[in-house]
Amino acid sequence: MISTRLSPLLAACTASALVAACAVGPKAPDAPLPPLASGAFVSSPLGTANGATTSAEARNDWWRLYADPTLDGLIEQAFARNNQLEAAVANLRAVRASLSEARADRLPTTSTSASVTRSQSSTATVQGLPAGQDAPEIDLHDIGLDASYEIDLFGRVASTIRAARADADAQAAALDIIRVSVAAETTRAYADACSANAQIAVAERTLGLQQNTADLTRRLLEGGAGTALDTSRAQAQLASTRARLPSLRAQRDGAIFRLATLTGVTPAEASTAARTCRRPPQLTRPIPVGDGSALLARRPDIRQAERNLAAAAARVNVATASLFPTISLGGSIGSTALDASDLSDDRSYRFSFGPLIRWSFPNVLTARARIEAADARTEAALATFDQAVLSALEETETALTNYANELDRRAALTEARDQAANASRLARLRFDAGADSLFTVLDAQRTEAEADAALAQSDALVTTYQIALFKALAGGWSQDAG
Repeated sequence: MISTRLSPLLAACTASALVAACAVGPKAPDAPLPPLASGAFVSSPLGTANGATTSAEARNDWWRLYADPTLDGLIEQAFARNNQLEAAVANLRAVRASLSEARADRLPTTSTSASVTRSQSSTATVQGLPAGQDAPEIDLHDIGLDASYEIDLFGRVASTIRAARADADAQAAALDIIRVSVAAETTRAYADACSANAQIAVAERTLGLQQNTADLTRRLLEGGAGTALDTSRAQAQLASTRARLPSLRAQRDGAIFRLATLTGVTPAEASTAARTCRRPPQLTRPIPVGDGSALLARRPDIRQAERNLAAAAARVNVATASLFPTISLGGSIGSTALDASDLSDDRSYRFSFGPLIRWSFPNVLTARARIEAADARTEAALATFDQAVLSALEETETALTNYANELDRRAALTEARDQAANASRLARLRFDAGADSLFTVLDAQRTEAEADAALAQSDALVTTYQIALFKALAGGWSQDAG
C-alpha cells in the first residue's frame, strides 16, 4: 500500500496520466428481449375464439372485473395489513438508506475532535534533570476539524452509486412481486372458499334427492314390492355422497384460514362473507391480456432481474477501479496549546492541506480476482434475466391455454349435467309408471350427481385459472391502480 502526500502539481500530473491511460471501464451488458416476446401470445387465438380474452391492455386492478364488493374490500385490507408486504416495505426503506449512504461519498468527509491529555516523559530520556527528580507532567489541549474529499477519477464512487440505485430499484420490484402475489392469493383464497361452498350446496342437494330415493326403497321393501339389493344400492349412494361433505368443509375452512393470514387477521376474525358466499366470483367480460412486449414491461420479476443485472455490471466497474489509485484531497485546521485559555491564541493555530494517493501496486492479484468474480456474477445475472423472461412467457401462455380449455370443458360438462338431469327425471317418471326398474332410477341419479359434482369442480377451476392468468399478467403491483 502506497500512501504519499504529494504537492498539488505532482498530484495533478499523476492523475492526468492515469486518467488518460485507464479512464475507460467495462460497460453494462445489454439485456435484449427475445423476438417471441414482441408480438401476440401463442395461446391468445384460442382464448379469443371463445370470448375468454381480448387483446386490450391488461389492467392492474383486475379484481374489479369481478364486480364483487366483498372481494374489493378483502384486497384493500390485504394491501393495508399483510405482513409480507410490511416486511418488503421495510426492506425497501433499508436499501434506499444504503443508496443515500452511497451518494454521501460524493460529499467531503468531515470530523471534529477535542481532547485533553496529561502526559509525562520517561525520566531516563530527559537530560538535565537533577538526580531523583521526575520529568514534569504536561497537559495538552487540542481542538480541530478534519476534512477529506475523494476525487472520483476512475468512477469508483459513481459506479458504487449506480449499483446501490439498481439495488434499490430491484428491491422496489421485489415489493411489487409481493403485491402481485398478495392480490392473487387473496382472490384465490376467497374464490376457493366460495367454490367449496358451491360444491357443498351441490352435494347437499344431491343428498336430499338420494335420501328420498333411499326412503322409497325402504318403504317398498317393507311393503313387499322392493328388494334388499335396491335398498343397499340406494344406501350406498347416499353414504358415498355424504362422505364428500367433510372434505369439502375442510377445504372451505382451509381457504378461509388462508384468507385470514393474507389479510392480517387471526382465523377467528376471518371474513364472514367468505364463509357464507355460495358461488365463486364471476367475470362478465373477456380478460384483457395485451401482448408479449407489454407483459415483459409489466412483470416486476423481470424488472427485478434487469436491475440486478445493472447492479452486477456496476460492481464490475467498482472492482476495476481498485486497479488504479484512490486520490483524495485532505485538510485539517485546529488549535493545540498547553493551556485551555491559549487555544484561541494565534500562535496555537495549526493547519495542513494536500492530496493523498493510495495505490495497491504492484500487488494487483487481489483486485483482478475481484474483477473476475464480479464478471462471473454479471454473467449469472444475465442468465437469470433471460430465464425470467422465458419463465414469464411460459407462465402466461400456460395460464392462457389452461383457462381457455377449461372454459370449453365447463361448457361440455354443463351440457352433460343438463342431459343427466333430464335422464334422471325421465327414469323416475318411467319408474312411477311401472315401465322401468328402480335400478335404472338409481343409476340415473348417480350419473346426475357425478355430473353436478364435476361441473361444480370445473366452475372452481375456471376461477382458479382466471386468477393464475391475472397473476401471470402481473396485475396488482400498484396500489394506486385505477
